[in-house]
Amino acid sequence: MSITSVRSLWVSLAGRARKAAGLALVSGALAACNVALPGGGSGGAGVSGSGATEVALLVPHGSSRGTDAGVARSLENAARLAVADLGAGAVNLTVYPTQGTPGGAAGAASQAVAAGAQVILGPLYADNAAAAGVAAAGSNVPVLSFSNNTSIAGGNVWVLGNTFENTAERLLTYAARQGRNRVLVTHNDQTAGQIAQAAIVRAAQGSGAQVTGSVAYDLSQQGIVSAVPTIAAQARATNSNAVFLTGNTSGDLPVMAQLLTEAGIGGEEFRFLGLTRWDIPAEAVQLPGLQGGYFALPDPAPGQQFAARYAAANGGNPHPLAGLAYDGMAAIGAIARNGGTVGRSTLTNRAGFAGTNGVFRLRADGTIQRALAVAQIVNRQIQVVSPAPNSLAGS
Repeated sequence: MSITSVRSLWVSLAGRARKAAGLALVSGALAACNVALPGGGSGGAGVSGSGATEVALLVPHGSSRGTDAGVARSLENAARLAVADLGAGAVNLTVYPTQGTPGGAAGAASQAVAAGAQVILGPLYADNAAAAGVAAAGSNVPVLSFSNNTSIAGGNVWVLGNTFENTAERLLTYAARQGRNRVLVTHNDQTAGQIAQAAIVRAAQGSGAQVTGSVAYDLSQQGIVSAVPTIAAQARATNSNAVFLTGNTSGDLPVMAQLLTEAGIGGEEFRFLGLTRWDIPAEAVQLPGLQGGYFALPDPAPGQQFAARYAAANGGNPHPLAGLAYDGMAAIGAIARNGGTVGRSTLTNRAGFAGTNGVFRLRADGTIQRALAVAQIVNRQIQVVSPAPNSLAGS
């Protein structure tokens, strides 16, 4: 495939991916936010009370970003669906707009705490979540944010979004068991790329895989073209047998995978591992460079069930991030129905909770572990080679 053909495919996939996933691509934006931790390794102990648990939902109603209105509406709909599933008397939900800004999120969190909220669900963006965490820090109220940025996790703040570390840990562990235990990392030189690289290095510890090195590249077509010889040379010089690709289908992944394959990197000798979803959009599995590679994805069955129920209740499909609101509310409800106080000790139960994309659990450091499947692209078809586990209790 010529570089011109790859570029055309890149543009086509980018448009389809944005249409299909919308703010599913927000993970990169959230990961790119550099914000301070709202607290240390403790906080969010919980606020006890009688009767229904008071939940404050912080969503970006009133935001100046054009896409935020739809996301906010979908998050709220998903939370209300969970409330209905829990039944009367379990939780009371109050919605607070954040305008999609740190100041708005801090103000909403303060208002919620003053009104008696026992737990805050949301907000969406990493800097918003950090601000809400700071505003609620002295109240013992936990904040279950919709971010996937682990830099804001800790203290009274947890992240519900699937993280780079979680995906990398699952893939590296699986790859190592297949003998793919020497992994070279490629990443763009933007903040999100650097965060991705650091996440993979952290995830490698205890996975059975060794990171043999990292190669950064400028996030442009010419930058990728220039970096490919260096990546190929380093893969061979370090005796690597796998290459971690951190790009996504709407950005650098199509060109990088194709040019590395043409340079003799990929396939059976150097198995590709993907940090992002390779099945969005569906046409991505046709990419020649991705054949044989591994990527992670959630158990599809719970997600399909949630989407069908959401559509029946709301007359349209949920936003890709809507499941985070349902998951957070489901965890809160599971604790509340058992008569517990929603706080650090109950939220970090090792057994975890059932969510819209399978089981998940919250960790003491504010991060999340989600059960993921490993899939391989074979003959332009997705084959699940390691199903998502039904339990995380023994992990």
